[in-house]
Amino acid sequence: MLKVEKTIKVDERTYKLLNELVGEIRAEEKRPVSINEALSRVLKEKKKRNLMDFAGSWSMSDNEAKKMKSGLRKVWSKWKPRSF
Repeated sequence: MLKVEKTIKVDERTYKLLNELVGEIRAEEKRPVSINEALSRVLKEKKKRNLMDFAGSWSMSDNEAKKMKSGLRKVWSKWKPRSF
């Protein structure tokens, strides 16, 4: 596989955060870790996110919740299981 390297620009704050991330991973794995490896790891983990990762992150009013439940009941009442 051909290795292609690219240069990216980040501001000081982002660079500091990246270095903190590298330090955390280095401490976890007890070995040297590059910024590239840390970024790859974060991006792979992001792709693996589970729906439950979002549990509790959506706040809604009681009225919105009632409307949602009502809409779901309406759809579910029309649903008929498929027979095979």
